[in-house]
Parts: sequence; structure tokens; C-alpha cells
Amino acid sequence: MQFLCSFAVLALVCSVDAFAPAAPRLQLRSTRSPLLPPPSRSTRSLAHKPLWAMSSMTKSKMPVAKVATCNLNQWALDFSGNLRRIRESIKQAKAMGARLRLGPELEIPGYGCEDHFLEDDTIQHSWEVLAELLKGDETKDLLCDFGMPIMYEGVRYNCRVLCLNKEILLIRPKLFLANDGNYRETRWFTAWRYGWVLRDLVLPGEISELPLKQKTAKIGPGMLRLGDTVVAAETCEELFTPNSPHITLALRGAEIITNGSGSHHVLRKLDKRMDLIQSAMSKSGGCYMYANQIGCDGGRMYFDGCASICCNGNLVAQAAQFSLKEVEVVGACVDLAAIRSQRGAFMSRCEQVATVPEVPSVAKLDFKLCASSIVFPTEAQKVKVHHPMEELALGPACWLWDYLRRSGQGGYFLALSGGADSSSVAAIVGSMCQQVVSAVRAGNPTVLSDVRKVTGDAEYTPSDASELASRLFYTCYMGTEHSSADTRQRAKKLAAQIGGVHYDADIDKVVGALLAFFVSLTARTPKFKAHGGEVRENLALQNIQARLRMVMSYMLGQLLPWVHGREGSLLVLGSANVDEALRGYYTKYDCSAADLNPIGAVSKTDLRSFMAWAGENLGYTELSSIAIAPPTAELEPITEDYTQVDEDDMGMTYAELSEYGKLRKQQLCGPLSMFRALLPKWGPSSSRNLSPAQVAEKVKFFFRCYSINRHKMTTLTPSYHAEDYSPEDNRHDLRQFLYNVAWDWQFAVIDKLAGDLAGQGTDQGESSSSSSSSISKTE
Repeated sequence: MQFLCSFAVLALVCSVDAFAPAAPRLQLRSTRSPLLPPPSRSTRSLAHKPLWAMSSMTKSKMPVAKVATCNLNQWALDFSGNLRRIRESIKQAKAMGARLRLGPELEIPGYGCEDHFLEDDTIQHSWEVLAELLKGDETKDLLCDFGMPIMYEGVRYNCRVLCLNKEILLIRPKLFLANDGNYRETRWFTAWRYGWVLRDLVLPGEISELPLKQKTAKIGPGMLRLGDTVVAAETCEELFTPNSPHITLALRGAEIITNGSGSHHVLRKLDKRMDLIQSAMSKSGGCYMYANQIGCDGGRMYFDGCASICCNGNLVAQAAQFSLKEVEVVGACVDLAAIRSQRGAFMSRCEQVATVPEVPSVAKLDFKLCASSIVFPTEAQKVKVHHPMEELALGPACWLWDYLRRSGQGGYFLALSGGADSSSVAAIVGSMCQQVVSAVRAGNPTVLSDVRKVTGDAEYTPSDASELASRLFYTCYMGTEHSSADTRQRAKKLAAQIGGVHYDADIDKVVGALLAFFVSLTARTPKFKAHGGEVRENLALQNIQARLRMVMSYMLGQLLPWVHGREGSLLVLGSANVDEALRGYYTKYDCSAADLNPIGAVSKTDLRSFMAWAGENLGYTELSSIAIAPPTAELEPITEDYTQVDEDDMGMTYAELSEYGKLRKQQLCGPLSMFRALLPKWGPSSSRNLSPAQVAEKVKFFFRCYSINRHKMTTLTPSYHAEDYSPEDNRHDLRQFLYNVAWDWQFAVIDKLAGDLAGQGTDQGESSSSSSSSISKTE
């Protein structure tokens, strides 16, 4: 400790490094301090030595590498904007004194190019951007790890490109591609299958014609040997695979491993990701660096940042998960001595080193990552994880802002019903306005510039979130004779609390005109169920109201800016939740058919919790009364013995729907597997005490409803991806939309199993009529 204390004294009189904590004394409590060299008597007098003498005495004793990683808000195919953001990240990394800069996966073209990756243009423009970076001073004395697509021997690879001093040192292709859920990388790329070898890639003219005249570069899963350490790279999915490359790389001597990622937000996912990042080097020892995109790059996903650096399993740097910053760089000083000490002391690891394959390397021994001046290792910190409801307030709001500013439109329109779903969407727009104002107050010039573009006012600076909402957010309550005064008032109060421009309208005349046209055409008058009509009539009369709200929404979205003397049009927001989409409990082409839906992959259970949270934390207190109101569509007449309630209409609760959704998609359950999975949860031995036959009826009822309504998924509004059981048909949940809704074979097997269980004496439970009584309502 005397050795460290002497340096603490010195730090008080030296200029503090950009990476070093403000209070050097705190560094003495670093979890890695026991691994530093032991004190000696000679260290007692260090504080009395001249600074130059101390520098020369301690260089070899302080192998501390300065490294930086980043969040980048890239945009697919926006090569000029992506280049600008990459340059800014390099500028910030250099200002910190970093010697290594890591960027996200495919940062040059943007991760979300999808089928544009199949175009040669995308690869050519990526080389052109890289050439621009090599022309300038960006890579001068800074090892840069870029992400871009590369063609080798007619095969397209997702690559990391490590550059230094205008030279490409190593091209590292991805070994394991993401090909599930939202990811389709094998559609565009091929995994490297040549093993642990390096080959020569002939560089294109964009690179070979630069002043350096570099003609070839090594391509393959190799390592980079520098003058004081060994660096290696892996990419996104490789962190999540069971036999991750970093295991072999660390055993073969790589001390710093980088991971450029393109990872999107899913509720409650960050814990898993951060656990993997920390555990990557916790056993073998080493530094693991993680970079990620942040924001909406043109699709349904929001990339949620959290660029991080870990050393020996301890987090030493973490960027924001949600932010309006286009560029955020974080850095750390990594103690290589601590890494080497941990590795050398772990004897079973030392035994394994000789058992793994040889990994080829490229040498650049004249370049070092360690600082020449005295630098202290960055102290460990706790992982920062948002509460799930805070995730809902921040993630979709950032997504909406990115979409708005990049679309060139003038704001958002929402049909605000006063119910839970549309009110949650309104609260998310309010959260967006709060974040924008906070960013402007913090001096973010990009956000201020975007605000002025969206509002069409070059001099405008928002004073508060409510005032900004009055320029960006328009709502309308579209009531009918079946609407209640309660929902009308809730919508009005909530809109006032957020600050948006609100309209209150009755659309009975429009509904009546359409119904009159039908009567004149067919000479038949449909009736509601409450008035003696059959199911078809009842549904058609409800659907008329719902679809007309969509028509009115788009008309208002186009013309309200004109009414208020402003430029552009409004993007129309939808408000169907993931459970109703899964069940098909909404009208095709109603007001759920919109431009965007920030809650389309959020469960009703989470939305109820979110409203309670937002009422307290966002200041929209009206959400509290909305959260406790029974969900209702208000599309049917209310009588003395009937009030329309969503869960009664659906024949299942929202909690049950969430369970079905998770089993169907996340657990990959068909009808039989779902029945088996639900028996211990809902069956005779559970608190619900349902018989096997009752559980079977619930499962069969769900699959009938799901398959009847699956066609609606083909027109589902693009939604923020928040849950992995989303039934979104475009890319996440690829299934047919025309089913045999009888499920003859599957249901017969379920019935036989339920009968066998009943014969064993397990059929004991109260009768349940919810499923059977509701089938006629939906079919």
C-alpha cells in the first residue's frame, strides 16, 4: 500500500489523466489493488523525487492501457452521417487519451441495412468511408476497431477492421452469425469456416490507391500483438454462444478482447447481457470491451447502447442504455498487471492453455497501448440497470424521437380514447418531450437542431416539455353514443397534463351515414347483440366505429398542422398491445393501423404497471385513475345487465394471454406442449385447481382464437420491439396466416392425455365456463 500511497500523493500535484477518477485516494480501494506489485522500502521516498525521475522509475511498474468504447446512433445507409459520428467518437476517444477505440457492429453502413447488404453498392460505399478515415488523422496513434461488410473470394462477411496509422492491420470475420428472433444474418453473410487461419485479402482501389499504397491485408480470426499487450476481437452473437471465441483467444494470450455489437432492447434483457460481458473474462482474466449502436436505425428495433468495459470480470465503464446523444464515448485505464497476475495464479487455466488451438497473429510491436505517464487503473463500479417501467418510459420514447427527426414529419397524432393503451402511448410521447427538453438544457446541439427542423422554427428553443408537446403532439377523443363520460374526461385531463393539442369529437353522424348507405344498398338493418342481432351483425357494427376512427386519424394527421399554420404532416400512432395482437382482439384496419406503435410489443400487464409508475414519476397523475379502470372497447350499447369488458369479450384474462404468448414464442410450444407446460401451473396441484380437461379447453380455445385471427398480423403496424413473444409477422414471428383452425390431430392428442389424467384421479377442479361461453363471441 505504501507504493500506491506515494502515487496518490503525486497525483495531487500532477495533471489528472482524462480517464482517472477525480479522487486518487478512491483508487486505493480498487478490487484489483491486491494484484499490484508489493510495496518496498524504496517506495517510501518516491514523493520526494522529481517528477521526471518518478516517471522513469515507474513506467515499467504501471502497465496500464488506455482504451475507449462507444454508443453510436447510426442510421442504415446514411454513410455521410455515419462517418461524421464515427469521426466524433474518435475525436472524443483521443481527447480522453485513449490508444484503442472500439465501435459497434457494422457501424459504417449501419446494422439495419438488411437486404441492402446484398447490393455491391453497400460494400463499395463502406470501403469509401473507410478510405476517408484512413486518409485523415483519425487512426494516427489510435488503434481503431471498425465494423463493416467485406467480400472475400465472392463471399460476404460481417467483419471487424483493425486500423492504425492509416494501415489496415487485420480484418476479423464473424465466426457465428445471429439467426433467430429479429436477426437474419445468414441471409446476408456467411460465417468464417476456414478455422483459426489468416489469409491475404487483396484490397480494393479505394484503399490501395491511398498514399500508403497498401495492397493486401490479413483476413481471419487472428490476434494483434502489440509492443505491450495482445488484442483480439469478436462480434456480438459470439459473446452469447456457448463456445465463445473469447475463451480460446484468452487462453492463447489475448489480454484485451473487443466486441462490436448490434444488440437491441428487450425488456429485462440488460441483466443477461451485462452478466455475459462480466463473466467473459471473470474466469480467464482479461479486459472485455463492448460497443453497441443506440437508437432507431430505420426499423422496429431500438439499439440500447450500454457500451461497457470490464477488467477481470469487474465493470470499469458503462455508457447509457437510453439516450438522445448520437455519440457517447466511455473510457477506462486497464491494469494489465492485474490481468497477468490473475491468469498466472489460476493454475487449472494454465494447464488448459496448451490444449486449445494455435491462434495466428499479426505483429505491430512498435505500438503500445500503455501510457508513458503515470496513470492509475480505473476503479470498479456497479452495473446500472433501469427499472422495467423506466425502460418503457425511456426506450420507446427515444425510438419515437429518432423516427420523428429522421422522417421529416412535424409531430405525432394519436386517437386518445381515455383507456389504458392509448393513454400509455400518450405518456410515452410525453416522456419523449421531457427527454428532448433535458437534452437541450444539457447543451446537446444536435437535439436542438433537430427540434428546430421538426417544428419548422429556426429560432425556437423549448422552454419545457409541456410547451414542446403543444407543438409536436395532437390528440382527439372520437366518441360515439356508446362512449362514457369517464373516458372522455380522462382523455381530456391527460392531454392537458402532457401539453398536447386536444380535440373532442363525436363521430355518430359519420357512423350513421355509413350505416345508412348500407341500408339503402341492401335493404337490411344490422342490430347489436343487445338489440337482438346475431354475432356477425354485432361485430360489424363495432368494426364500423373502429375503422372510421382510423380514417379520421389519418385525415387529422395530414391537416392539423395546416390548421395551425405549421409545415408538414403528423405521423399517426397506434395503440394495440402485444396481448391483443396475439389474441386478435382488435379490428383489422382500425386505429391500430397506424404509422408506428410504441406499445405493440408490450404486454397489458406491463402497461398497467407502467401507468402507475408514470403517474408518479412523469407527473401525469391522471394515469392512476386510468390504470384501475376496467379495460373496455366501448363499442356496444350498455344495458342493465351488460357492460362490455375486454377480458369477458376475449374469454381469457390478460395474465393468461401473457402466459400463452411466452409459451408459444419463447418456449416454442405448440398446443400439446403448452397443455403440458400449463398443467403444473394451473392444474389440480396448483392454486388455480383446474382439472386437466379445463386446462385443455383453455389451451384449445386460445389456439382457435390465435389461428382464426393470425391474418391480422400481416397488417400489424410497425411496433417497438419490447417483448420476445411478440407475434409480429414481418420478421420476428414467421408463421403461416391461414390455419386449419380445428387443429384436429393436435387437439385429439390433448383430449386423450387429459382423459388419461382424469382416469388417474386427477380430474378435480371447479368448472370453468369462460372459454365455452366466449367462443361464439369471436368466431
